[in-house]
Amino acid sequence: MPDQASRIFAIKTTSKQERVVADNIKKAIDSGATDVKVLSIIVPDELKGYVLVETTENLNRVEQLVELIAHARAVVKGATQISEVAHFLTPKPVVSGISEGTIVELIAGPFKGEKAVVKRIDTVKEEITVELYESVLPIPITIRGDNVRVVDRGEDK
Repeated sequence: MPDQASRIFAIKTTSKQERVVADNIKKAIDSGATDVKVLSIIVPDELKGYVLVETTENLNRVEQLVELIAHARAVVKGATQISEVAHFLTPKPVVSGISEGTIVELIAGPFKGEKAVVKRIDTVKEEITVELYESVLPIPITIRGDNVRVVDRGEDK
């Protein structure tokens, strides 16, 4: 099949079942339940309710695949080019969207559930230094950027 170019189809899924659909597609292919050739399956976090499937097959073959898969609803008409979904493939820094003065909630570690103010950001190490919000004595704590959830951006301060 070197003469056929790969295409990317978006499959609409039941809400919050994107990973399940991707796993079910892989199981259907591995078990031989379908002969649809799938090159890759992409489940971007930013694209809720959709799974992207790369294949050399045409639209009606992908629709046949969707009929077999639980929680898969429909195929979006028309193929997508790789350039249109390339931004889903590059990881974003964990600390992107966090700036000094932002109020965050710690979601892991010994201070889980506490609110804190961001004092310094290290984008290379993907760490932030925070001070607990309601602490009497401000002690700087350095934690990984994925251990916080943004509560307030703090632009008005």
